[in-house]
Amino acid sequence: MRTIPPHMEGKLMAAADLFAERGLDASKMEDVAAVTGIPKATLYYYFTGKEEILSFLFQVVLGAVHEAVIAAAASEGTAAERLRQVITAHLHVFAVYPTASRALQFDLGRAARLPDIAAIVEASFVGPVSDILRAGKQDGSLRSVSDPRMNAIALLGAVTTVGINATLPEYPGTVDNTATVLSDLILEGLMTKAAT
Repeated sequence: MRTIPPHMEGKLMAAADLFAERGLDASKMEDVAAVTGIPKATLYYYFTGKEEILSFLFQVVLGAVHEAVIAAAASEGTAAERLRQVITAHLHVFAVYPTASRALQFDLGRAARLPDIAAIVEASFVGPVSDILRAGKQDGSLRSVSDPRMNAIALLGAVTTVGINATLPEYPGTVDNTATVLSDLILEGLMTKAAT
């Protein structure tokens, strides 16, 4: 993939609507050209095909996730407080890129097989959240978990699924309310104190 000029980046986000609605396999380069307003020949100059366009969209969204999560993970407070900040920051990225995030979810299996995407996911969420889980054990704000990385992956799944659904037009909640609900579930769990 060649370096994408800034004036094309915004137009390419329209392809996210197409991929979110139809999926990558049912979309054609002609469709991408139609929704973005970028001639098909120009698309082929910058991308080898629609898979690279999808990869570009993933990189934009995951780049925003990376910036938001890294900043939240580095914020002041206990590990539990920083985990709340990470969840909120990640959900705000979904609100900024709702259709691109849905396209990412729609083709998540394909995205996970792209090495550069997998590395970005590791660096932008799994690694920092694993570190927060370890820090939570040390500062006493989170219970000890046997596998911080696997727990971070589970949290990524929860945040991603909630984020996708919370950006649907029919969803009545706000991002901050959704973050509170999800954070409370993650940090406080479902079991009553009597059951533990």
